[in-house]
Amino acid sequence: MAAARRRLSVGLGLAGAACAILGLCLLLAGPLIVKEQNVRIDPSSISFRMWKDIPVPFYMSVYFFEVLNPKEVLQGQKPVLNQRGPYVYREFRYKTNITFHDNDTVSFLGYRKLFFQPQLSHGSEEEYIVVPNILMMGAAVMMENLPSFVKLLLSGVLAGLKQEAFMNRTVGEIMWGYDDPLIDAINALVPGLIPFQGKFGLFVDLNSSNSGLFTVNTGMKNISRVHMVDSWNGLKKLNYWRSSECNMINGTAGEMWPPFMSPTSLEFYSPDACRSMTLVYEQSGKFKGVPTYRFVAPKTLFANGTDYPPNEGFCPCMQSGIQNLSTCRLNAPMFISHPHFYNADPSLVNAVKGLHPSKDEHALFLDVHPMTGIPMNCSIKLQLNLYIKQVPGIIQTGKIKPVVLPLLWFAESGFIEGSVLNQFYTNLVLIPSLLDYLQYIFLGLSVPLLISAAVLMAMSQRTTTEKSLCHPTMQSKPSPSSETTPLLHDAGMLSQDDAEA
Repeated sequence: MAAARRRLSVGLGLAGAACAILGLCLLLAGPLIVKEQNVRIDPSSISFRMWKDIPVPFYMSVYFFEVLNPKEVLQGQKPVLNQRGPYVYREFRYKTNITFHDNDTVSFLGYRKLFFQPQLSHGSEEEYIVVPNILMMGAAVMMENLPSFVKLLLSGVLAGLKQEAFMNRTVGEIMWGYDDPLIDAINALVPGLIPFQGKFGLFVDLNSSNSGLFTVNTGMKNISRVHMVDSWNGLKKLNYWRSSECNMINGTAGEMWPPFMSPTSLEFYSPDACRSMTLVYEQSGKFKGVPTYRFVAPKTLFANGTDYPPNEGFCPCMQSGIQNLSTCRLNAPMFISHPHFYNADPSLVNAVKGLHPSKDEHALFLDVHPMTGIPMNCSIKLQLNLYIKQVPGIIQTGKIKPVVLPLLWFAESGFIEGSVLNQFYTNLVLIPSLLDYLQYIFLGLSVPLLISAAVLMAMSQRTTTEKSLCHPTMQSKPSPSSETTPLLHDAGMLSQDDAEA
């Protein structure tokens, strides 16, 4: 019986040790599977194709603000706006010039191609919309501090070209550009003021153009650095802003992040905004069965330097909620903000009529799978605004009161679906989850098995000891006869006889 218990205890002990070892291996191997095979930038990784040619269907929805009372605005009245749209574009993203370097980095050029989707849009690109004459009003504000005779000369040129403060253009022209003789006239009058030629449009440089040369970490040597920007256009820091902190290039290129994320914040560099941005954790959730962290813009993102001192470097500032882009946009009086001045100073909303800020409609968000750092669902929303005002000497500006006037806002949205989602879920969610459960199952089994083995071993030893105490003769039997035994026996007998005598 004791031998059987010993054999059973040894078997249970080995099984418990095996479960413990397997559990510990899975505990260590789970992250390694994600790290080594799935999320690094390497042609053999699962996520490489997703990184190179983003398969997620992205859509850019554009909403214009039509000015309903342009004549009254010239007389100093408050602008009345009407939102038009959305005008929806299918967005394809891909990378070219992918070059791997010896220092664990890779360089690439990222491109976007946009195609109008009439079936998803509320209107066509041929529709006309009344908006500010962006080129003329922008140039007027830029020339405000020039000598009076220069402004009077420009005013005469504007009159000759029949330029007015507001224009009636099609959606396609405003987006993708139109020929304007004003460009050549301004360049002739004030060389270098607007150093470009050809068509003028708000998105003329967006379609089929790259966002600059990014160099990012591959994560081959250090997975915690994967996708982190090493340089942009060869720069380690920007030179647009007034502080070292604001000129820093932080985070990733905005497409993926390092794995094993914590619910705190994430950073990315945006060439469109000319700065790095930080989003903060809001809540955990699930997107089609995939666990996610939701990150949103903090209220301080576009706060001015008075309300949030770290943003002082982005100044000259106006009210909180808008960021001045003039230093990186040819000194044009352009500002970015959340749509409808969401999270901005109420005075910006009250300066015009027709805005209705709402978190549900106008807040941006990113839903990221924290284990891999890959976005599952996102919607990045920004608004373009033009600062306009009366400029003495340029009669075309009339009596316009200073106002940051919304031009348009857009939402770039996309989410993983279909076969891409299925592959992602199987390889990066289901299998790691099974391994995660198995590690705890094995570790959990190892404890009772090892305890049972120890108990059986103790019981076996106790049984052996009890048998020894119950049968002492088994241990005191005379030793087998030998040549010395009779001598000892006789010696004992002699000693006994002497004692009796």
